[in-house]
Amino acid sequence: MKKLIVALTLGLFVPTMQAQELPLYPKVRIETNRGDIVVELDTAKAPITIYNFLEYVKKDQYDDTIFHRVIPGFMIQGGGYLVDYSEKPVGKPIPNESGNGLSNQPGTIAMARTNLPHTATSQFFINLGDNNRLDPSPSRWGYTVFGEVVEGMEVVEAIAAIPTGPGGPFPTDAPQSMVIIEKISLIVQRPGSSAE
Repeated sequence: MKKLIVALTLGLFVPTMQAQELPLYPKVRIETNRGDIVVELDTAKAPITIYNFLEYVKKDQYDDTIFHRVIPGFMIQGGGYLVDYSEKPVGKPIPNESGNGLSNQPGTIAMARTNLPHTATSQFFINLGDNNRLDPSPSRWGYTVFGEVVEGMEVVEAIAAIPTGPGGPFPTDAPQSMVIIEKISLIVQRPGSSAE
C-alpha cells in the first residue's frame, strides 16, 4: 500500500482495475516476421504491469514495432520503436513490481525501463540467460518480470542470432536485419478466471 501511495504522489500510472478483474494467467501471441512467440503472464505476481501491458495490446500499440536491441546470451528488447526508428508515444510510467518473487531467468519477459525504478511504459524484453543481476536486492530496485515464454523460444533464439550493429539512434546492438512485431494479441485465459 505504501508503494502505491508513493506512486500516486509521483504521478505514475496506477490502474483502478483490481487484480481479480484480470485473467489470472492470460496468454498473448507476439507475431513477428520471424515467427510467433506465446507468452503466459502472471497476474497474481504483477497485476499493475500486466494491466498496463494488456492496455497497450488492446490499443494495438505494438503493431509494426521492432525488436530494436538484441544482445546474445542476455536479452531481446522491443515494443517502443517503429521500423524507421521513430519512437511511439506512450502513457504514464507505472510503479515497479520487481519485488514479486519472479526472477529474470531464461525465457521470462520483463519490463524495460531507464535507470530510475518507476519508469517502465511499453517496452519489454525477453531474457536469454540467467539475468538474476536484474532482480531486486535490499539496496536497489530490479526489472519487473511478469511472465514467461511457453511457445516459440526457438524464435527468440533465432532473433538473438541475428547480427547486430548500428541502427537508428542506437550505435550498437540493433539487428542488421529488421525484426518486426507485426501484432500482439490476447489469445487465451485459464478456466475459472474472469473475462477481460
